[in-house]
Amino acid sequence: MLIPHDTRIALDTVVDLMNTAAQGNRDDELGDLPALRTFVQAHDISDVGRLTDHDLRAVQDVRARFTAIFAAPDARIAATLINQLVAAAGTTPQLTDHDGYDWHVHYFAPGASVADHLAADCGMALAFILVAGEQERLRRCEAPDCGRAFVDLSRNRSRRYCDSRTCGNRLHVAAYRARRKEATG
Repeated sequence: MLIPHDTRIALDTVVDLMNTAAQGNRDDELGDLPALRTFVQAHDISDVGRLTDHDLRAVQDVRARFTAIFAAPDARIAATLINQLVAAAGTTPQLTDHDGYDWHVHYFAPGASVADHLAADCGMALAFILVAGEQERLRRCEAPDCGRAFVDLSRNRSRRYCDSRTCGNRLHVAAYRARRKEATG
């Protein structure tokens, strides 16, 4: 699946944003303004002014909406959720070539809030996945104690874990040990 650079960045941002949510024994990693500032800086989100508590709550709401899109049982429901998200963000497509990147499309209006920026750009990235008939690539880690989001960009759509070096390896080692224990009685 060929994904343009800006779409890939937006997909990574969606996943990273979703994975900030409290889950299991993990606290919400986006629980205050310094955490939001760190997220914005780490993801090079452009054209973001002064962040407020309102921005924090709005980004947390966008995060919940992305979570609902990943959990959508079929493409029709996912499309409805994406359409609502992108429309609410006041999408205004425009070509740009900033910060050393070649031409790409920004979907947020100039001066948009960080939440609208994320909703528009990341929502459109999810729309492209849906249009390509690839909704099943929007996944959650199958490790029983994880559940982190990821986009499966493997050629054969076979990725099961958010990270094969951590979750995947941990489960494979546990299965191996269980087989060895069973074999030795």
